[in-house]
This record gives sequence, C-alpha cells and structure tokens, in this order.
Amino acid sequence: MTIEATRARFPWGLTVVCALAFALLCGLGVWQVQRMQWKNGLIDQAGAAAALPPAPLADVLALHEPAFRKVLVDCPGLATAPWVELQTIHEGQSGVRLVSACRPTDFPAEFLIDRGFVADGVSARPPVAASTEPFRVIAELREAPPPGPMALPADHGRFFARDNVGMAQALGVADPDPNTLFALTSSNPEWRALQPSAPPAAFSNNHLGYALTWFGLALALAGFYIVLLRRKPLKQPRSASEATGKEEDS
Repeated sequence: MTIEATRARFPWGLTVVCALAFALLCGLGVWQVQRMQWKNGLIDQAGAAAALPPAPLADVLALHEPAFRKVLVDCPGLATAPWVELQTIHEGQSGVRLVSACRPTDFPAEFLIDRGFVADGVSARPPVAASTEPFRVIAELREAPPPGPMALPADHGRFFARDNVGMAQALGVADPDPNTLFALTSSNPEWRALQPSAPPAAFSNNHLGYALTWFGLALALAGFYIVLLRRKPLKQPRSASEATGKEEDS
C-alpha cells in the first residue's frame, strides 16, 4: 500500500508577485487606452477649430479656446518688422521660417508671429524699418511647446528649434504671450519667396500600440504563471514498508 502523493506547498509568494505585476500591466494598458481616447478628441477638436472662419483675435482669446483657431490680427509695421530665422523643412524643402514680434492693436499682449517659409537658396530678405503702418493678416493661433533638451543653441539670429523665449529675447520682447501666431496670408505680398503657412500639427497617436504591448505582456505573464503551476513537481510516493522502515530506524 502506498501513501497518496501530495502536491508541494502552494507558491503564495510567487502568486502575489505575479498578481501585482498582472494588475500593474493591465492598469498601464487601460491608461494608454484612455490616452488614446483623449488624443483622438484633441485631434477632432483641432480639426473642428481650424475649419471655423477667421475671427478677431481678442474674441478668440476671450473664449479660452485658442488652439488652431484662425484669427484676424492687426500687426502695425509687420511688413518691415525685425525678424529671426528658424531652420526647418517645409514640404520636403530645407529653409527657414521668419519670426517677428507683433503687438496687436486690439490686445494688450505681444505675440511672436511666424511670417512664413523661405527656401534655402533665396538670399533676399524683407526690409527692416521702424513703422506703425497698420497691417492685417489672417493667422492660426497655437501654443508652441518648449524646445527639447537636445535642441542646438541659436547662432547669430538663426534658431534650430522653436524656442519662443529665446526668439522673444532676440527680438526685444520681454514677456510674450504663450500662443504663437502662424501667418496664413503674406506680410509681404510683393515678395513671392515668402510662403505663409502653418506647419502640420504634430499629433503623435501611438497609444493603441502601447496599450496592446502592455496587455500582451500581461497575458504572457499569466501564461507563464499557469505553466509554472502545472509543472510544479509532486512529492514522490512512498510504500508502507518504506515508511515503516524509516520509523524503526528512528
């Protein structure tokens, strides 16, 4: 007669660790799904705002929904305002964007306005002169993010990242509005080399891939745990004579 085999002690420590890790991975997956939904909503809002007709700048800012709205803005002396250059690529072509300061007639703050793109190879630039002549442009209003930590420093008025603080200092603007104006109509219509435009919106939406990665890791962990339990070794069965012999020896 044999003694019944009994399983080894249940691995409570491993189970707790795996359960916590599984919950964490699932939580990260759910968080990425929520981020994806938020980003999709932001993209939809930006598209809807960009489709609205231009409105006066002060009216748009009063609504507290300025992102990607087209605005009518009066910038005195814009055609001959000082500028700095921002190195960039526009539609596959290398060049610079000209950035100036604008103090709208209907709003107390001062803005940076991106006047448009000029391709490399065009050496001409718009004139610079003091002027208060009224000038109206249609622009798109956005909040520009700060430059990344790997951005190159400016070199003699040429910037390699959209550093609004640095560009404002170079233009003598002490406290610019956090929003940036991107001209959609030309500040210098007679100069065809200047291409007014707003850069494509940089909306990266990779959250679905991140969510699938976290959920996949959670499933892999669950599978590993199940396989580990199924392969748990059993204690070897002992016959009654072997058990009796050990008792006698003791």
